[in-house]
Amino acid sequence: MNDYMIYYGLTLLAFGITFGTQLYIQSTYSKYSQIPNKSGFTGARTANEILYRNGLENLIVTQTNNGALTDHYDPRNLSVTLSQHSYSASSIAAMAVAAHECGHAVQDKERYAFLRLRNSLIPAVNFASYGGYLAIMIGLFSGISNIIWIGIAMECVILLFQIVTLPVEFDASSRALTMIRDYGLADGEELEGCRTVLNAAALTYVAGVASSFLQILRLVLIYGGRRNRRD
Repeated sequence: MNDYMIYYGLTLLAFGITFGTQLYIQSTYSKYSQIPNKSGFTGARTANEILYRNGLENLIVTQTNNGALTDHYDPRNLSVTLSQHSYSASSIAAMAVAAHECGHAVQDKERYAFLRLRNSLIPAVNFASYGGYLAIMIGLFSGISNIIWIGIAMECVILLFQIVTLPVEFDASSRALTMIRDYGLADGEELEGCRTVLNAAALTYVAGVASSFLQILRLVLIYGGRRNRRD
């Protein structure tokens, strides 16, 4: 009984961390999406200005209609893609998000070590994301515990990827704030607003690491406990 309470408790804790973080991010983003920046720069104009200042005018800034907070930098086609709101709005949130994605573009230009490491892990992560739980299920049905542990090891690869992602995201946010300030796009309370938005967004990745760790811990306790009982 106590074992099951631990297993379910870890699952609920992981869910609570993820759900609570998402609520905070949505609340913060919604608040600063309603506050216009004094420069009147839209997210698109912010991105183009930052890219130009960093000699990256060859990159294109595009818009996606896939919803809010779907902004990203794509090194494959050299583009900064902003969500519909971030692209066209002249809010503090739109400026912060656009600057953050440009931070990734600058990282790529400078061959930032953690970004290169993160990119090198993508093939392994793509395989592990499909193979991890598949291996665990096969191990359960076949009764071969070693296959289960292979699946757990694959889940650890995903956790490693998430951990490596943390410095990439924090560095991109730090670069974003520096560029916003140095290029005169915002200062004072506006700059603090940008910082709040970026800090909230960073919690997504911290919560992801915590949630993945708790899920792996749960798997280890479940299957490790079964092995110990058999022994």
